[in-house]
Amino acid sequence: MSLQNTNGEILLAGAVAALTVDLLLYPLDTLKTRLQSREYATLFANNRRALFGGLYQGIGSVIVATLPSSGAFFIAYEGLKGAFAEEKQTFVPQPVVHMAASSVAELVACAIFAPAEIIKQNAQMVSSSSSSSSSTSATMATLQKFRANPSALWGGYVALIVRDLPFSAIQFPLYERFRTQLGHGNEKDLADTARVTALSSALASGVASVLTTPVDVVKTRVMLDTGAAVTTTALRPGWYATAHDIAVREGVRGLWRGGVLRCVWTMLGGGLYLGVYESGRVWLAQRREGVGGDF
Repeated sequence: MSLQNTNGEILLAGAVAALTVDLLLYPLDTLKTRLQSREYATLFANNRRALFGGLYQGIGSVIVATLPSSGAFFIAYEGLKGAFAEEKQTFVPQPVVHMAASSVAELVACAIFAPAEIIKQNAQMVSSSSSSSSSTSATMATLQKFRANPSALWGGYVALIVRDLPFSAIQFPLYERFRTQLGHGNEKDLADTARVTALSSALASGVASVLTTPVDVVKTRVMLDTGAAVTTTALRPGWYATAHDIAVREGVRGLWRGGVLRCVWTMLGGGLYLGVYESGRVWLAQRREGVGGDF
């Protein structure tokens, strides 16, 4: 399974993988956002209808942004890995290569995805109790808040980077290590490739999720607070001030809110995401080169 891919194939495989995860697992992401929100105790804790209503609110913005951002991530990641391989930089440990490649790729992807993330998380908090509420109206209501100050859509970029850089730096070296141990390169067919990749990614994503849950909670609060502040004269909150506020008001447990749900969602999403991506890009390369392509 050492076929080379074009950037177009990587872009397509990454986009399909991201779209698959978004459509299937988006409700779990909405629940996580609501659990981690400041308003959880007052709006959702004793109101199951509000907690479980409108679980696809905000998905439109994610679909629009996730396709180019995921494609950009994998083009950067695969490109940097390939550059090290071509230069035979054997003096650099492979985990360091994977960590550096994934970190640079995240910087690129987050710049594209940050506005969609802030729209998504604020749309997920729009009340779904009214009969007129829908995924589309929740997204439009959120966009309306940013019309006067569209630059605020990047207000959570730093918080997103603070979460995603360590997550990827942990996930991808582990993913590549697990994949090697499970027999990467010796797969019999595409189904075997998908199995090895999905299992390796699920395990790596689970570990990364547990270790980065506190920064994910902070990221969620910053995104939601930015949406609330955009229509007022209040200053946009920073990630450090937000983390300090959570620790003071809610204690250490507040920084781990929604951690179990996030771990489950991330393991499922990570396994599905990289499983679809890896098998997809191999299938595309096989089809182009005429060496197979059937599961």
